[in-house]
Amino acid sequence: MAVTADLRVLLRFADFRRLLVVRLLSQLSDGVYQVALATYVVFTPEKQASAASIAAAMAVLLLPYSLLGPFTGVLLDRWRRRQVLLYCNLLRAVFAAGTALLILARVPDSLFYLSALSVTAVNRFVLSGLSAALPRVVDGERLVVANSLSPTAGTIAATAGGGVGFLVRLGLGAGYGPDAVVVGVGAVLYLCAGLSARTMAPGRLGPDPGVLQPRFGAALAGTARGLADGLRHLAGRRAAVHALAAMTVLRFCYGALTVMLVLLCRYAWAGSPDASGGLALLGVALAVSGAGFFLAALITPYGTGRFGTAGWITVCAAASAVLEPALGLPLTPAPVLAAAFVLGVTTQGAKIATDTVVQTSVDDAFRGRVFSLYDVLFNVAFVGSAAVAAAMLPPDGRSPALILMIAVLYALAAAGMVRAMRGLTSAFDRA
Repeated sequence: MAVTADLRVLLRFADFRRLLVVRLLSQLSDGVYQVALATYVVFTPEKQASAASIAAAMAVLLLPYSLLGPFTGVLLDRWRRRQVLLYCNLLRAVFAAGTALLILARVPDSLFYLSALSVTAVNRFVLSGLSAALPRVVDGERLVVANSLSPTAGTIAATAGGGVGFLVRLGLGAGYGPDAVVVGVGAVLYLCAGLSARTMAPGRLGPDPGVLQPRFGAALAGTARGLADGLRHLAGRRAAVHALAAMTVLRFCYGALTVMLVLLCRYAWAGSPDASGGLALLGVALAVSGAGFFLAALITPYGTGRFGTAGWITVCAAASAVLEPALGLPLTPAPVLAAAFVLGVTTQGAKIATDTVVQTSVDDAFRGRVFSLYDVLFNVAFVGSAAVAAAMLPPDGRSPALILMIAVLYALAAAGMVRAMRGLTSAFDRA
């Protein structure tokens, strides 16, 4: 396979291998830690989880990515990136160990969330540092392939880490002690990720010390101005605006349904007082949804070739509008798991098409800033949907009203794209 051949070539670069190990360990740790947070917030029998607590956990996990993301480059261009990977992972190990101790001490949730927020905020520097360092370890000819394969491998590692977290938690049983152990496993993996960065020379990943950087305050102000310029540029690219609007609606819907699924697994379908059955079912649901994401990557090139990028977004939204209530309204595990798979396909398929529209509609000079705004929009929509779900969902998660509301939103997204295509056919054809 071409992917295997490309990876084999890249692995000949010694420092690419070392950087890839740092990425895999870092994102494996992320998967374990995020599952640990979810199981502590939702599946600890002593805690009465609610939609509001799930929404708070989502905010802790996602908002640092969005709010800090555009500004991390200001510091990454001043610090040696190898040192960022080393010390940020070590710092996360310390914070994660502290989180485990806070769980054992049964502190108020506010202290727990503050500790968790510290870990996820530092993560933004790690991921940005990994991306910024990549051109230093492969040649220009293979950089595009490396940019494709390396983040994909990291995503797989994060998924595997989530599986490890679920298995450890299920094996140990319920309670504060097992939750702390899973967080502790994440802390150990963060330590390993940090130490693995020591296999590279301190200055190997840049930036070059002789490059003059603007003052810190000026750099921050420049970043803010750059984002404003990107927003103004985006406003003039109507094809990208319509695609992003549709994707924001789909992401909102996916987030609200995720909160409902978690509550259903925790209360309606748990099957045992310690909720272990519900935790196992949630793990299956996440795996099924992940399989849908993978299938979307395989079929979207055909879909966009057959319907166009805007047409494929429309198909994904329309399919969701029909299948989400058909599979979701019974509120029983089997059809809801099928819905998780279908929505994994449609949500990721629409995102891939949206990425393409943005890439082709936006001038290269503004592309980075627009994608930073895209990242903010993407994650804020997910967190916002969790807040709406928290206001609508009953304690056990059974809400036909939410399912029908989401179906209407999917239908509106599809209708909006149909209307946009009529007025912007040429712009979408270029995408």
